Amino acid sequence: MKILISGASIAGPALAYWLGRYGYEVTVVELAPALRQGGYAVDFRGGANKVVLERMGVLDDLRARQTGGSAMRFVAEDGRQLMRLPPEFAGGDLEVLRSDLSQVLYDHSRDRAEYMFGDSIATLTQHQAGVEVTFESGATRTFDLVIGADGLHSVVRRLAFGPERDYVKHLGYYIAGWDLPNDYGIEQDTLMYNVPGRLASVGVDHRDTRKAGAMFVFASPELTYDRRDPEQQKEILRQAYDGLGWKVPQLIDGLAASTELYFDSISRVDVDRWSAGRVALVGDAGYGATVGGMGTGTAIVAAYVLAGELATSGGDYAAAFASYERQLRKPVQVCQSGGNRTGKFLAPGTRFGIAARNRMLNSPFLLNQMLRMGEKISSDFAIRDYGLSSGSLWRNDSHESGSQPGTPRTAR
Repeated sequence: MKILISGASIAGPALAYWLGRYGYEVTVVELAPALRQGGYAVDFRGGANKVVLERMGVLDDLRARQTGGSAMRFVAEDGRQLMRLPPEFAGGDLEVLRSDLSQVLYDHSRDRAEYMFGDSIATLTQHQAGVEVTFESGATRTFDLVIGADGLHSVVRRLAFGPERDYVKHLGYYIAGWDLPNDYGIEQDTLMYNVPGRLASVGVDHRDTRKAGAMFVFASPELTYDRRDPEQQKEILRQAYDGLGWKVPQLIDGLAASTELYFDSISRVDVDRWSAGRVALVGDAGYGATVGGMGTGTAIVAAYVLAGELATSGGDYAAAFASYERQLRKPVQVCQSGGNRTGKFLAPGTRFGIAARNRMLNSPFLLNQMLRMGEKISSDFAIRDYGLSSGSLWRNDSHESGSQPGTPRTAR
């Protein structure tokens, strides 16, 4: 069976890994010319994430690249500390840069899949024998199945399910992140500064303290802009943060030299059904929440489950898609709901809201309750054994003899 995956960020390479192990002929298409660099840190929490990462054989690689997490120190304009959150609040059990996670997943899947960078899907036509795909490059190929792992603004979802406006709800905020030199003397904590409706923050890269990363979050109605035009996005940021003090002017100045700007709305994806005929969605394309919705761990688990259901369905892809959704929809929605509060938490709309948040999180009891709740939510996934391991839930089986059915394929 030939399967096309759109998207080479997190869910796409994770799914390619598992499908390749089951012997499928996998192609991954990615609009970017290469793996994307930069981006903020992502984290994993709870036993379900650990189970899947161990079974993939990537856990040691990720631990070697972990950031260690950073405490979040909210400060006044003069640098005075207002509140400090411990590293585990944002970093979970394991935190890595998004670009590092993407690289590790690509490295582990590239011998099991064909990767096509610098291209995207232009049209999808389903028929009885498969899905005919035309790429933006003009090439045409036919696949048995197509999986959209292409994020919040999924091309696959638009082509197979309908326009983005029917499935993506703007939650009132935008988020941006970019790399820049550490000219701020930051050594440990990520520094975070608020005015009503806006957050500016900067943190050090703990593996190379000469580097830093900025993250901005600001309240805004839905904006119209070209998602492929970073210069337009930089101008939006300049206007949104014009006139602010603290380190904001220097951080905004650093935008000019940035080549890897991340800029997007904080939004939630709600799709009534995750599949349509021979096409299915995984990760943010089907149930994303931009930030705060535990989407990275969810994508890793979902890729494992989707591949396992396809491999054990006896060729009945419709039954596999239905079982995949039946197992995951409820826990995914619980995780996803966390994203509804992210913007308001990071950038409250009033000075009273900022002060109330700081008072609440200065309480050790309330902070501990929030950490426990996050751990519980992220662990609420039942992980089946689909037969590639010896049956031990925690065993790392990625290097077992005979555990890779099919012929490895060379990546482009």
